[in-house]
Amino acid sequence: MNRIPSVSLRGGADADAAAAAAPPDPAALARWARAFCVIRFDLERGQLVEACFPPDALAPAAGGLDRLVAFSSFPDSMSHHLPRHRSSVHDSLFSFRVPDPSSPRRAFLYGFVFNRQRQDERLPRGGEQKSVVILSHAPYSSLFRLLLQILGPLCFDVGPSALAMVASHVAAWPAPAPGKPMELPIGSAALRVHLPPAADDPGPPPALLPANPSVPYGLFHDADLFVAFRGLLLHLWTLWELMVVGEPVLVVAPSPAQCSEAVAGLVSLVAPLLYSVDFRPYFTIHDPDFARLNALAEGEVFPPMVLGVTNLFFLKSLKSIPNVVAVGSPNPNSTRVLPVGGQSQGNGTNGTPGKLKLDKLAINKFSPTSLLNSIKLRREGPLSLMTEHKEALWSTYTPTTKPDTSVLNRLIDAGVSPRIEESMSLVNNELLRRHFLELTTNFLAPFGPYLRTTTPSEGTSPFVDPPLLPPFHADEFVNGLAARGPGKFLSKRMRSNWLELYRRFLEGPNFMPWFRQRRAAAEQEQQRLWRQARMNVDIEKLMSKMSELERIDSFNAVERYLLREMENSGRGSADSIAACQKLKGDLQAAFNVLPKDMQQLLLSNPKRAVLLQGSQEKAPGPNGIVTQTSL
Repeated sequence: MNRIPSVSLRGGADADAAAAAAPPDPAALARWARAFCVIRFDLERGQLVEACFPPDALAPAAGGLDRLVAFSSFPDSMSHHLPRHRSSVHDSLFSFRVPDPSSPRRAFLYGFVFNRQRQDERLPRGGEQKSVVILSHAPYSSLFRLLLQILGPLCFDVGPSALAMVASHVAAWPAPAPGKPMELPIGSAALRVHLPPAADDPGPPPALLPANPSVPYGLFHDADLFVAFRGLLLHLWTLWELMVVGEPVLVVAPSPAQCSEAVAGLVSLVAPLLYSVDFRPYFTIHDPDFARLNALAEGEVFPPMVLGVTNLFFLKSLKSIPNVVAVGSPNPNSTRVLPVGGQSQGNGTNGTPGKLKLDKLAINKFSPTSLLNSIKLRREGPLSLMTEHKEALWSTYTPTTKPDTSVLNRLIDAGVSPRIEESMSLVNNELLRRHFLELTTNFLAPFGPYLRTTTPSEGTSPFVDPPLLPPFHADEFVNGLAARGPGKFLSKRMRSNWLELYRRFLEGPNFMPWFRQRRAAAEQEQQRLWRQARMNVDIEKLMSKMSELERIDSFNAVERYLLREMENSGRGSADSIAACQKLKGDLQAAFNVLPKDMQQLLLSNPKRAVLLQGSQEKAPGPNGIVTQTSL
């Protein structure tokens, strides 16, 4: 387990003292976070923002954001599963995602919460609760969860002044580098995190499996799939399909921590596919979208959304949602993988880990009791959760993908030793994450030919326009895929109706945003490759093989690309300046091999004459670098 860095408010650490003395730069802080808040549950007035930094971040001008954040920062009720001691403290971490009311477009804010519930018979109503919240436009869960483990206890130890002090450290960080590892100083140590890629980062090509699965290729790579879905491992492949095609899903859990972790796990399940469906890790009745969803008429199609909830009222108010998954355990201290129908005995001796056998996971293994329970569960539907929480999936969806028994057989059972349970869970999570990363990559591979870049072949001119990427037509794609088949990897894992999954994906909300993003990235990469080829070409050798007409066309093409680069060089890019010098030399070389009468005709254009004169007069500057780019 990683050691959490410490932050001191006392004068022992010069860095902390300096950070606390200087007010944070608002622009620098906004690169990472919108606000740091302490929210208290008042017995008379409900949820209240007790402290906030910056002070005006949740002001009334923010369009009711203070109320929305306050209501999203607490469990629906004090957990009745806490130990029945005279005085006890229960801390939990969870997250939420809410619309930003101050944004003119449909933007979202992410909230990361450290919630403390304290039971004490001496307090009114026997307890109190308070939350420390980091609000950000960025879904950096791996970072903010670590930071909350510092900021949360610190706020309870020294008070709200900790908000400004930690904000000063955050404002001193460099700008976020999405998709890159970063080391961010905080107090006496540093947070080492690998940020997820930016929303407009297309990720690796669909035909290639990422070389390092520990590097995030999508959001919430830190979500623990194994712990979140430990009682539903055989259903993971159905859940993967539901996310791929953009089906609405309601996630029900006993606590905000469990439902937000499950929703994050579902979103991460389809990486590197860009997940474009609205998702709410922890959804409450105070969310402004609840009224719209609650007003859906009977028979009206539920919009594509993934909602994580703990309030069982949603089972009745959102009963038109076709897919409901119940996760987690009412006992917050239980993280064990229990087989259906009994306690885990382990496969090793003396508490050593062993393989997690499939027969312990097989929810469809026949027995009279399991058959009756299955019939009862299906008959009662999700409303059975009103009386008893059970990990289960209710869905009208017919899956195509079969559970991969080879992956399930490799999962490790921690046995009866809690000492090694956490490390075994990490191993299992990596196995699952690697498999679904490979599954998604293979599923997207057939789109590769429509995203494939080309480079000039040897001996051809790079000064012509690059060819267009192949046009995409859904019907032609499906017909071609039906003739070729799904490929070796998928054919072993999908049923005979596998083509229907592709049809649903093409018609769903995830395909077009992902394909457009990948297409734009491929076009940009092709432009880069052809530009690089122009920088490397030997223009004199190339033009020696051309006819007179081809030489004239090449001169015009070099001039066109030179003018384009000169526009970019005005922004101060060293790469564009170097490219201008290379193209000026190429322009002069192309001009020199043209007939004299053509040269005179070209020089009759004053701008072109100046351009050629500049290429003749270029002179080396400091360190031998040519700097003149006159026009």
